[in-house]
Amino acid sequence: MPSTMAGGLTTLQMRELKDFGARVSTLGVNFAVCDSKGQLVLLCQGGSFDSNPALLAKSARDCLGRSAKRTAAAKDEHLRPPRSRCLSAELVPAAASKHQTGLVALMDLGAAPDPHNKSALLLSEVLRLFAEKFHTQLDSTEQMDMISAELAQTYEELVLLYKISTNMEIVEPDANFLQMACDSLTEIVSVEGIAILQEKTLDEPAHFILVAGAGVIDIDPAVTSLMYNRLLDDTKKGKEALLDSEVDSPFTYDWPQSIRNIIVVPLCGKEKSNSGERRKRLAVPRQSGTGRIIGMLVAINRLDKPDFDSTDVKLFNSVASTCAVFVENNRLFNDLKELFIGSLKALTRSIDAKDRYTRGHSERVAFISKWIAEHLAQHQDIDQEQIHKIYLAGLLHDIGKVGIDETLLCKEGKLSEQERHRLRMHPSIGANILGGIKQMRDIIPGVLHHHERVDGKGYPSGLKGDQIQLMGKIVGLADCFDAMTSERVYREALTVEQALEEIEERLGTQFDEQIGRIFIESDVYHLWDLMQYDVTKAYGAEDFSQYGSIAVGTLLK
Repeated sequence: MPSTMAGGLTTLQMRELKDFGARVSTLGVNFAVCDSKGQLVLLCQGGSFDSNPALLAKSARDCLGRSAKRTAAAKDEHLRPPRSRCLSAELVPAAASKHQTGLVALMDLGAAPDPHNKSALLLSEVLRLFAEKFHTQLDSTEQMDMISAELAQTYEELVLLYKISTNMEIVEPDANFLQMACDSLTEIVSVEGIAILQEKTLDEPAHFILVAGAGVIDIDPAVTSLMYNRLLDDTKKGKEALLDSEVDSPFTYDWPQSIRNIIVVPLCGKEKSNSGERRKRLAVPRQSGTGRIIGMLVAINRLDKPDFDSTDVKLFNSVASTCAVFVENNRLFNDLKELFIGSLKALTRSIDAKDRYTRGHSERVAFISKWIAEHLAQHQDIDQEQIHKIYLAGLLHDIGKVGIDETLLCKEGKLSEQERHRLRMHPSIGANILGGIKQMRDIIPGVLHHHERVDGKGYPSGLKGDQIQLMGKIVGLADCFDAMTSERVYREALTVEQALEEIEERLGTQFDEQIGRIFIESDVYHLWDLMQYDVTKAYGAEDFSQYGSIAVGTLLK
């Protein structure tokens, strides 16, 4: 994540403020940033005079005070000639969630402006526009942080389910496996207590005993019987779980005094009894069919939020199903991997769809990257696991474009230098998004370095030769080949022959000599035919449809 400095600003934000201060100081004014406590965060002096810190602090507090009291009638106040020697504009509201104090940008003119002089009014408008732009960028950064956090949370849940699934392959007593499930679940869900109860007899009434647990939870036979009967009633009504609390309304049921909120989900197994009466009593609705309750996963008292919610229901039901259906381990694990690779593909498709010229680009780059890696593996030591990661890096190489404005991605005219700089930030943005997920760090080089050049003229870091990791070189070549052979707003698509000629001309400058040569000498026309027909059928429909899940599996080890 970006490092933070004074005022809660990141290094990049501070650099932008310094750059702006350096530019305006050439106009004979001083630029400063103060927080609502009057502390100077930044001061750029033009050299004509020295600013008074006390005056800057007072102006900052006055600005935040005006902002808090501003009415709709005062929206055009910035159009009036400024009267103070210090012009001010709010950068960060004092109530912003991620900042303890507000931040104010100031221009010290050195003396009170002449009301008839338009220069002060122009400077005031420049400062206001800069503050609006800075605030918009701040909102975008917070949205990116939110996306990264949500992706990390989803990934952790998938890792949890995978961890439980893989342990199902180990021959061990049920209690050991179920205890591992409880311990793993408490690593990402903060609760006071969690337990798994398992049916031990087929006698009437059903009898459940505690077989695993973590934290503080006291469940006696009477409470167990109550939970089972109430869960059975709720599942017959079509509910996925028994949820009860007194947060929004009184408890639906009476519970022991120690329970503030509770979730109970069923562990369902296949119906084994031929008894019509028993089948009628134990049959419960399930998404995958009908079955009988063979156990219950119970958790009480959420610690980090008021109550259990629908997200918890889905997660707990997934864990409960995994614990209950040992024989379906492989199917369940494959479903989870396909869910994740499907989510990644859906995310990349949403990015590609921002621009009608790049639809399908990410999946093609992933396939081409895999092709190059497989052919390169015939000449140097590249194992299958590394090929899987190169494929995923190709799939996610443009994920950073989620942080780039759509109008910029779709702009048909020539980009300005500032727009070009913003567009070139997408590898760094993508690396920051994936950096919050430790299992994905191995594919970050492919995302971060796919626009580097071996001659050092690439971006974002200007790396040369072997400074660029192999994954970045491969994904970069695949990205360029697909771009060359795809129609763009600024040019028509090249033929395969023309694209190969372009690549050969750039060997040793843009592309790695060995990697580029191996790609050119591979059967690129066959690769092209496969891509035109259907990438997913390159190795046979069934084989390649499973490849994404297999590739994701390398990250979950």
